[in-house]
Amino acid sequence: MSLDSEASSQGGDYRSFRQITRDRLLFEMLRSTRKNSKSTWKVLIMDKFTVKIMSYACKMADITEEGVSLVEDLYKRRQPLPSLDAIYFIQPTKEKAYVFFSSPVHKELVAQIKKDSSVLPRIAALSEMNLEYFAIDSQGFTTDHERALEELFSENAEGSHKYNACLNTMATRISTVFASMREFPRVHYRVAKTIDASTMTTLRDLIPTKLAASVWNCLAKYKTTVPEFPQTETCELLIVDRSLDQIAPIIHEWTYDAMCHDLLCMDGNKYVHEVPTKNGSATEKKEVLLEDHDPVWLELRHAHIADASERLHDKMTNFISKNKAAQLHQARTGGELSTRDLQKMVQALPQYNDQIDKLSLHVEIAGKLNNIIREQCLRDVGQLEQDLVFGDAGTKELINFLRTQLVVSRENKLRLLMIYAALNPEKFESDKGAKLMQLAGLSADDMIAVNNMRCLCGPDTKKSSVGGFALKFDVHKKKHAHRKERTGEESAWALSRFYPILEG
Repeated sequence: MSLDSEASSQGGDYRSFRQITRDRLLFEMLRSTRKNSKSTWKVLIMDKFTVKIMSYACKMADITEEGVSLVEDLYKRRQPLPSLDAIYFIQPTKEKAYVFFSSPVHKELVAQIKKDSSVLPRIAALSEMNLEYFAIDSQGFTTDHERALEELFSENAEGSHKYNACLNTMATRISTVFASMREFPRVHYRVAKTIDASTMTTLRDLIPTKLAASVWNCLAKYKTTVPEFPQTETCELLIVDRSLDQIAPIIHEWTYDAMCHDLLCMDGNKYVHEVPTKNGSATEKKEVLLEDHDPVWLELRHAHIADASERLHDKMTNFISKNKAAQLHQARTGGELSTRDLQKMVQALPQYNDQIDKLSLHVEIAGKLNNIIREQCLRDVGQLEQDLVFGDAGTKELINFLRTQLVVSRENKLRLLMIYAALNPEKFESDKGAKLMQLAGLSADDMIAVNNMRCLCGPDTKKSSVGGFALKFDVHKKKHAHRKERTGEESAWALSRFYPILEG
C-alpha cells in the first residue's frame, strides 16, 4: 500500500509509516505508564521479536526520554530491581508490571492470568498494542517470515502445521499494520487460476485466498476492539503471492539502494566502514545506518547506480568549488579529493562535519559498488538477464555465456539459471536443465534451488492460452518475451529495462 500522499485517508496530517509506528511505541505505550507509576525510571523488558519491532522504529535516546533506564531480554537471567516498575512489551504466549502484547491475546491466556493470585496484583496494566511488524523504512514493513517460501510452497507444505501457522501469524501481523494506521482496507486478492476442469486446485494456489480471509477476520474484530478504528473501508489492500512474478527478487536491480543490499555486507540497514582516528595515524571501524535521516541516502536510494555516481561526483565538485580549504588541499595534492581526504577534512572543518561525513560515506560506497560491478562482470550478467526476460536471448546465448564467462561467480550463474527456469519451466522436465546446471558448475544444493522454481509456477500455463501473467509480444514477432517493452519510455541508463509486474 502506498503511503506517499500528503494526508491520511481519514483527513489527518500525513505521517510516514515509521513515524506512526514510533509514535505508538513511545507515546501510546511507554508514556502511558507515567500516570500510575511511582518510580521515575522503569525497565523495559522485551522478547527477541518485539526488540526488533522497537529497534526498527526507535533509537535508544527516544526510549530513555520516556523514562526507561534499562532494556532487558525476557529470556535472559536478570538482576532483581524491586525499586523499578517494569514495562513488558512481548508476544502473547504462555511463557510470558505493565504488560503490552504485540498482537491480540487469546481469552484462555487472559483467564489464566486472572486465576493466578500471585501474578494479578502485580499487573498495573494489561493492553494489546496490536503492533507486530518491522517498519523497515518510511513506506514499508515486513512480517519477519524469512522461511515463508519453504513453509508455504515446498512439496511437503500442504496441510502441514508450519503451513497453517505461517499463514495465521502473517495475517495477524499484516492486520496490526492497519490497527496502527487506523485504516480499514477493502481486501483484494489474486484468485486461484485454473486451466480447465481437469486441473486440480492445490493449497499453493489458494494461499492469497486463505491469507485474505484470515486478514479480514482479524480486521473485523478490530472494529469492536480497537479505539477509533474505522467502521467502513478507507483504503485498498492487494494480496498476491510470489508466483505472480518469480523473476523480480532474483534479477539484479540497478538502483543505488538495491545495489547496496545486494553487493555489500550489510546487516539490515547497518553498514560498517573505516574512518581515520582522531589523530589521523590509523583507521577505525564505524557503524552507520542508511536511513531516512540521511539526506544523501534519501535523494539517491532509488536512482540508477550510474546516475547516483554522477550526482555524487557533482556534489563533490560543487563542495570543492565553494570551499577554500578543499581547493587548497586539491592544489597541494594535484588531484581529485579521495574519500580519505574528505574524512580528514571532517576533523579539520568541524562546521562542515555532517555534510562532509555524509558525502564521503556515499562516495566511498558508490566507489566500492562500481568496483564490485567491474570485478564480477555484472554488466554482462545483467545484460543477459534482461535479454532473457525480454526475449532477446535464449538457450543458445545462455550456453555460450556459461562456456565463455569463466570469471562469473557461482551465485550469479545460479541467479541466471533460476531466471531461465522461471521463464522456461518445461526445459527442466527433461535432462536439458541438468546439463545446463552441470555446465555452470553448480552444486547439488544449487540444483535443488533451481528445480524448486517449479513449485512457484502453478498450473502449466503453456498448455493453454487462458489466464496467467506471461506478457508476450504479438504473434508476428518470433522472440519469446516475458515482459513488454514500456512504450514511450527511453531510459538514459543501461540495464534499466526490467520492471516488476506489480509496482507501487
